[in-house]
Amino acid sequence: MTSNQPDQVRESVSRAYAEAVSKGSSCCGGQASCGTPSTERAESLGYTPAELAAVPTEATGTTFGCGNPTALTEIAPGDVVLDLGSGAGLDLILAAQRVGASGRVIGVDMTDEMIERARKNVAAAGLTNVEIRKGIIENLPVETGSVDWIISNCVLNLSPEKPRVFAEIARVLKPGGRMLVSDIVASGMPEWARQSISLYVSCVAGAIPEDDYVGGLRAAGLAEVEVRDRLVYDAETILGFASDAGDELMAMLEKLGLPPTRETALGLARQLEGKIASVRVFGRKPLAS
Repeated sequence: MTSNQPDQVRESVSRAYAEAVSKGSSCCGGQASCGTPSTERAESLGYTPAELAAVPTEATGTTFGCGNPTALTEIAPGDVVLDLGSGAGLDLILAAQRVGASGRVIGVDMTDEMIERARKNVAAAGLTNVEIRKGIIENLPVETGSVDWIISNCVLNLSPEKPRVFAEIARVLKPGGRMLVSDIVASGMPEWARQSISLYVSCVAGAIPEDDYVGGLRAAGLAEVEVRDRLVYDAETILGFASDAGDELMAMLEKLGLPPTRETALGLARQLEGKIASVRVFGRKPLAS
């Protein structure tokens, strides 16, 4: 993966997520990915039983996040909420229930299969205050200064042009508007990990250091930027990120001249231990002076 090929990166990510949603598997999520019953997987990401009971099963069964960005927020009735990379719609539905009939929720996703699944889940939830738009998060199909809240669940790390995403967040927020996103950050990643497509679509290889993430949002014009929660991953969890990759992961090991075994993969994962974390990041657009 190289940063000078953004369209190719986006195409690879979209293709991987289209396949994942069709199979009901997970791209991101570490221990909360494959083989875990859908409700248990969602609960492990921070969703409460009460939240999950209020959404269609199809929405919880295709959870691709690394946290619950709507938890502990101050989203209120009447707010306009934007979900970046809205996926199958779980966070859209939860946000729509918070803002009520007087509010509005917009989802943006670039993958047709995700958009179709999200629209079905929103319809099954009986919601009429949700709109899902096709687009990329580097060029949001959203009016300037029109959004009270931005949420996102393990998506910004997938962008090959993160400064553009940070600038778009600042653009579409209203003065005083806020963001709270769950995402993956990473530092000190070896080159073999950065070059792995399986680790990229699994939310690892494209992640940037926490300081760069916070600094990028500040440079875009946001204030009060802070990491509110942090969970550092161990080797077993990191291996779980790529567990869906299967043949591609084994091919990567062979390319490195290593035996294509789980034991070898775990050894590489230990090289990444302590370098990757799930975080929840808050920021606010300053009020106009």
